[in-house]
Amino acid sequence: MGQGADDGVNATVGVAGDEGIFGPASVTWQLHADPLMLVGGVRALYLQALHPRAVRGVVQNSDFRKDPWGRLLRTADFVGVTTYGTRAEAERAGARVRRIHKLLRAVDPATGQSYRIDDEALLRWVHCAEVVSYVEVVRRAGFPLTDAQVDRYLTEQRAAAELVGLAPEEVPGSAAAMREYFEDVRPALGGSHEADEVWEFLRRPPVHPVLWLGRELLWRQIAELAYGSLPSWAHDMYGHRPLLPPIAVTAGLRALRTSTGLALPVMRLFYRSPHIQAAMDRLGPDVLPSPSRVPAA
Repeated sequence: MGQGADDGVNATVGVAGDEGIFGPASVTWQLHADPLMLVGGVRALYLQALHPRAVRGVVQNSDFRKDPWGRLLRTADFVGVTTYGTRAEAERAGARVRRIHKLLRAVDPATGQSYRIDDEALLRWVHCAEVVSYVEVVRRAGFPLTDAQVDRYLTEQRAAAELVGLAPEEVPGSAAAMREYFEDVRPALGGSHEADEVWEFLRRPPVHPVLWLGRELLWRQIAELAYGSLPSWAHDMYGHRPLLPPIAVTAGLRALRTSTGLALPVMRLFYRSPHIQAAMDRLGPDVLPSPSRVPAA
């Protein structure tokens, strides 16, 4: 799930002055640099897996079991290049995803029916589950967003939906429209064998034995916070109650964001997002994303 498919996207400096499809004056530009986007991405995977047709398409076509980290990185790379890359880079990334999805099919084992992965309803579900998860997690962790800015973000994200083949007007562009969409889609959601696979996989993704302790100490915290941040109806569909109550999930997300935020200046000495760096090289250092630069709605 996610929009990265299994094709890498390379960051390049691009054309000087090209702000891409969002630009520094967007909510997207600031929000997508937040370190808690990682937790939002994991939450999105939990949520997306509750659509039986969508998760079946992933399980039947993906190598996520053999290359879990590669797939997560490719999805993050897609978000990075479509957020901070030039317009041409974003459009090329979208074209790659559309080309891959066009070739893929899944089969419903109960009926034997084959269906397309790029079915509009499935693409819309993946998109909506993703952007809602980003907003829910990052905002809950303390990123300053007003209701009007959330609406602006969802409107901006219609451009990302268009890249993967959706008509922008068919994608919810406000929190109210998104709530209505989720009410409408709920009857199509539910637990499944494939969803159980994703649940187990996200809790304990395969790693080299020397990394087991790190997975149990660090990754499990991320997975628990992501799962705990899901709505209660999603927990009911999985059949697993979260280990943490809602108040503890919120506190955990805020603590994680604070700790990563304090470490961010040090992290940037050793690693900077290649997409953000390319955008700064193209547009100047004053476009470095920051919560203090979130535009008014």
